[in-house]
Amino acid sequence: MPLLLSDRATTAAPVPLVTVGEARAFGIRIRTTAFVRIRPGIYADRTAYEALKPWERYAVRVHAFVRAHPDAALCLESAAVVHGLPLFGETRDIHVHSPERPRSRRFGDVAVHTSEDERVLERRGGVLVTSLLDTVADLGRALPPARALAVFDAALSPAQGGPLSLGRLRGLGASRVSSRGSARQRWLWEHADDRAESPAESVSRAVIEWSGFPRPELQRVFHYEGAEDRVDFHFPGSRVIGEADGWGKYGFEDPDAAAERLIEEKRREDRLRRHGHPFGRWDLADAWRVTPLQRALTTAGVAYARPADPVMLHTLQDRRRDAPRRSPGAFAARETRS
Repeated sequence: MPLLLSDRATTAAPVPLVTVGEARAFGIRIRTTAFVRIRPGIYADRTAYEALKPWERYAVRVHAFVRAHPDAALCLESAAVVHGLPLFGETRDIHVHSPERPRSRRFGDVAVHTSEDERVLERRGGVLVTSLLDTVADLGRALPPARALAVFDAALSPAQGGPLSLGRLRGLGASRVSSRGSARQRWLWEHADDRAESPAESVSRAVIEWSGFPRPELQRVFHYEGAEDRVDFHFPGSRVIGEADGWGKYGFEDPDAAAERLIEEKRREDRLRRHGHPFGRWDLADAWRVTPLQRALTTAGVAYARPADPVMLHTLQDRRRDAPRRSPGAFAARETRS
């Protein structure tokens, strides 16, 4: 089953946070190697923190910031954590919206943004954030195209619990005074699709286009042997089916249920193959690396329809908004209070 925005929404830190005052009150020794400093005066269990996925570590950092600054309004990727919008890797900065400031500023790993355009603020789980509509529109202008496409698709897709419409996003984008990222925004308006059921599908769709493959049908349904089988991508010219696999697709957090889903998926694939549909499979990591996805499709029998777009493919390597590989303490040490 597709993950919903509500499933991904993180309205509390994924691991418990402990302040210096709490540690003193309860006799917890946090100034040891068993704890890691997330922000000045805020710690977490090191083992639990280091076991998290990169985007979960970012969520810990976001909620540690909120713990220290409960009235700050989160925006961009920081608001995306609370809304459940898809993120990839660990974001470098904590993003805060502060319209009162005369200009945007940075304080260590905290980027404080201002704008002529008004943002709607709301509380989600007690956390103050820009609205889902504003957050999606802002990320569409700021993120590299494939990541932004995954955000737009998720916000539009009923299968992912997305409540927005493309018309609302167009209307908001067209009304903005700032022209920053407007070309990227127009590209998203043309390519966002509410049929996408996962971020892996969204990124894969971008890579398929930029690689020069023919445009596939999305979520095509086949009826064979009394079954109804829906597929991620179908290439009518070659009858090839493309599937963007991911852990969430099979529910590996429940081993018994996952085993049953894998068995059913094998039956489904065999059934489709019996009726003349070659298969190409890849996962999200394959899509980011491009070549494995291309190889999966060409091996299955999909021919290129046009030259690749090297400029757009190069945007997949854009890591400017990602955190450098260092300890969270390094972020904490760089923070200066405004």
